[in-house]
Amino acid sequence: MGSPWKPFLLLSVISGLSDLARAVAARPISYAAVLRMKPDSSSSAHDSRGRSRQHRGGGLVTPDWPAFSSHPLSALNLLSSQEDYRSEESEEFGPVFIHEPDDIMFPLSSDEKKVVMHCEARGNPPPTYRWFINGTEMDSEADYRYSLIDGNLVIMNASETVDHGKYQCRAGNSFGTVLSRDALLQFAYVGAFSPKARGGVSVREGQGVVLMCTPPPHSPEIIYSWVFNEFPSFVAEDSRRFISQDTGNLYISKVQPSDVGSYICLVKNPVTNARVLSPPTPLTLKTDGVMGEYEPKIEVHFSPSVLAPKGVTVRLECFALGNPVPTITWRKINGNIPKKARLRKSQAVLEIPNIQLEDSGIYECKAENPRGGTAFKGHLQVYTLPQWVRMINDTQMDSGEKLQWECKAMGRPRPTYRWLRNGLPLTSQGRLELHNGEMTIHKVQPMDSGMYQCVAENKYGSIYSNAELKILASAPIFVPNPVRVIATLGKDVLLECKPRASPKPRITWKRGDRRIQLNKRIILLRNNTLKIVNSSRADEGNYVCRAENQLGSAEMTAMLWVKEAMRVALSPSRVEVTVGESVVLSCRATHDTSLDVAFQWFFNQKPINFHHDGGHFESIQTVRARQSSTVDLMIRSILLKHAGKYGCRAQTSADTVFAEAELLVRGPPGPPGVVIVEEITETTATLSWTRGLDNHSPISTYNLQARSPFSLGWQTVKTDPETVTGDMESAMAVELNPWVEYEFRVVASNAIGTGDPSAPSRGVRTKEAVPSVAPVNVSGGNGRRHELVISWEPVSEEFQNGEGFGYIVAFRANGTRGWKEKMVTSADSTMYKYRDETFPPLTPFEVKVGVYNNKGDGPFSKVVIIHSAEGEPRELPIDVRAYSISSSEIRVTWKPPNPGPGKPRRYEVSFWKDSEQEESGSKQQTVRNETSMILTGLEGNSAYLVTVKGFNSIGHGPPSAAVTAKTRKAPPTQSPNNLMWIQEGNNVSLSWDPVKAKANESDVIGYMVLLKQEGRAHNQVTRTINPSTILSLPEGGTYVIEVRALSEGGEGAVSSQLRLVTSSGVRAKSHQCSVHCQRWTALLLVLLVPLASW
Repeated sequence: MGSPWKPFLLLSVISGLSDLARAVAARPISYAAVLRMKPDSSSSAHDSRGRSRQHRGGGLVTPDWPAFSSHPLSALNLLSSQEDYRSEESEEFGPVFIHEPDDIMFPLSSDEKKVVMHCEARGNPPPTYRWFINGTEMDSEADYRYSLIDGNLVIMNASETVDHGKYQCRAGNSFGTVLSRDALLQFAYVGAFSPKARGGVSVREGQGVVLMCTPPPHSPEIIYSWVFNEFPSFVAEDSRRFISQDTGNLYISKVQPSDVGSYICLVKNPVTNARVLSPPTPLTLKTDGVMGEYEPKIEVHFSPSVLAPKGVTVRLECFALGNPVPTITWRKINGNIPKKARLRKSQAVLEIPNIQLEDSGIYECKAENPRGGTAFKGHLQVYTLPQWVRMINDTQMDSGEKLQWECKAMGRPRPTYRWLRNGLPLTSQGRLELHNGEMTIHKVQPMDSGMYQCVAENKYGSIYSNAELKILASAPIFVPNPVRVIATLGKDVLLECKPRASPKPRITWKRGDRRIQLNKRIILLRNNTLKIVNSSRADEGNYVCRAENQLGSAEMTAMLWVKEAMRVALSPSRVEVTVGESVVLSCRATHDTSLDVAFQWFFNQKPINFHHDGGHFESIQTVRARQSSTVDLMIRSILLKHAGKYGCRAQTSADTVFAEAELLVRGPPGPPGVVIVEEITETTATLSWTRGLDNHSPISTYNLQARSPFSLGWQTVKTDPETVTGDMESAMAVELNPWVEYEFRVVASNAIGTGDPSAPSRGVRTKEAVPSVAPVNVSGGNGRRHELVISWEPVSEEFQNGEGFGYIVAFRANGTRGWKEKMVTSADSTMYKYRDETFPPLTPFEVKVGVYNNKGDGPFSKVVIIHSAEGEPRELPIDVRAYSISSSEIRVTWKPPNPGPGKPRRYEVSFWKDSEQEESGSKQQTVRNETSMILTGLEGNSAYLVTVKGFNSIGHGPPSAAVTAKTRKAPPTQSPNNLMWIQEGNNVSLSWDPVKAKANESDVIGYMVLLKQEGRAHNQVTRTINPSTILSLPEGGTYVIEVRALSEGGEGAVSSQLRLVTSSGVRAKSHQCSVHCQRWTALLLVLLVPLASW
């Protein structure tokens, strides 16, 4: 069954095609033209339609379709805006490269012996492809190794001897042929060294030597290194040893005994990463003496003429033998070595990255030692591949016209040019003229159509610019036809006649059956447009344009109507409102009754977007009368930005009229202009500013604001004068803090409100002044013996008033006259300690703290009384007692010592077994100044000695006399066994076997029974001296019963757990049962479960 949305989709597609057809009718454009649309080039094709067809872009470009209106065309836009008589309706075009072949370096060692040279072009009809190697066409059918797949050339079992060379792709269809760029196919490999043993080299100590690498055949250039004695011990390069990447040889400037050994040349192919080792070369020292000193001799150097492409990194080598080891230096003759250049390998290599044309020149390397010097010079030349400055574009021309194409490229050496048509070279002859990058064809003919290529080349490369030439030939045709033209009475009328035709047709005009007679009012323009000056009703009628060339003729009819001019009035023409208010502007158009009118609103010459600005603007529905139409613009909640010119444009098919009105908006002032700090003192700043917009309400006052690193945002500052009126443009900010960096801004106010602030001024710092704020919260105390500790809250940087800020600490013993003053130079300090061995503890002092900076001394704080540090306790605690409370705990109590110097703040209890030394004992301290402590974790049935001493921040006092306490025996380890129970109603009678203590355990003095109900936090504890008890159970629930023996040593081991589950409202019958017997009575469940100690 068909899907119901398919018809709708089909209608949508048909509608879209209809729109497309109308677009094509209005502005003819071919599919081929769409494919070839590119950015405009600077090519100068005279009187022709040109487009670039360079293949650097990949996809299709959407054409810029013209807009269409539904109303009849005006006289000023009679026909679609065609610029000539040529047609673009053909959908066929010549080949355009999408992908050209690239250079390939193919590893011969690759497992897949297949090379693919890519080539792809678009065209209609689709192109066919042919390939050339070194200028000779390849026959894929003659060699099974070659195959063509969609234009790509595939080479199987690639061979360096057969397949190495330059490749070129040729793409063609019925419109012509183009050639691709050349692509070089090379093969990467490195051969093997000759297996023949190498002879040894013997030199004197101090002599220079060159060890030859003699590399095997290879491609491309290889990387050289040398192995000393055995792999992987590589020769390290320095000022004495150098490996040339040009020759591969190893150069040793001055041989030392440590150089004696075996040397192996190792080469590496950078593409395949293959490595090959040479046979070893032994190096020995002669025994007939040591080589004396001799002057340097340059053994390896760069070429006298070095050619390098722009943008690469250039390496210039220079190394010399000599004794002593020579020093290498570089310079550029008549210039400086580029700053980007780097010296490598102890200056033996000059490396210039990203080389440019200005780096060309003569370079010199110089080798020197105390025995002399030598130098070498070479010329470095930089070349560039050709690059396009101007390319040729696709062109369509009428037969008989003149074609002139120019292509231009830059490069070093300067490029030369050659031209190709359909892949074949062109020479000047007959109508064709070639001069460097210019090609001219006089009186083009259809036979000149085809694909053209301009080739710019120098000795280092070539580039191609491609274009298609089409010669047009068609009879005249008019689209659209006929045309309805509506003109305004008294205005000029333009009736355009622009048929599509090639060659250019002859044009004639007539009205009805009679040829139009030209005069001062009816004029034929050079582009064949008929102009009627000061049109009247008498000009109405049909006008016929006839176009004729040798291929045929066609006529176009323009039907002209002349209508009264439209008048538009916009009211009110000038209106003033206040921010937040609303206003309505009314636009009334008087026009011919036979015409429809369309309105559009503008704000400051730009159309109003009612969707975007709908919160403020609303267009009210048009009101249509007999000969007029009206539309209103509502502007709501007006803001300052809504002030300006509002325009109403009324448009009919005959004419367009525009009217304007001005809206003035009163509001808070705009921000004042730039704020300048003209003068700055310790506490004031004189500011000036320029007036901002008053927004149609006079400025009444200004508010000065300041911001500093210490303020919370912007704060209003006091001013002189106190009120800054609207006519002032300067004022003084007062009561500022000295030596603080401020920013200032100004805010203006008027009768409507306060405006936005100005931009902040530059930051300025007030001048320094004597401090005016003293420290607060001066206090002290504590510290060590004979110390007076004084503390205070530091003064904020905001109130330090200058550099060099510090504190003056003054103190004197209470009741004395002279003050001692001490300087504290750190502004962040909060404490000062003064030590004097003569201070008695807790001596009272009068203390004050002042401030100072580089400008002088500031005020002191209020005088406070602070005591010097107290001493350590001198008296020992009294009435110390210790007694055992369990087998592992002893309770210690004491009374504070008698009053004296050094009051204890806390106490420390020391304890140890009487069989041990005090040093091996333990210590515990009170949390505060408690006078009791329980010692835990002790051994049972053991005697302990205990002392107590007080301490404070100064130190410890003397210990009390030791007292003795003995822990009790351990509680019984036997748990109550054979628990039995009897339940009668809510009562449970419970009994168990008595517990007997061992000889080293405390005697049993009773039992503790724990009853707990699951889900409840409260537990019921029952104590008894007998091995039985009666418990009361509330109705319903699960209960757990546990039993422990009690002794002086503490609680004994816990019994097995007894679990009772009862149901609410159920009474159990009287019965006796051992816990080992499982019998149900009135849904009563008894479980015996072992439980860890509670």
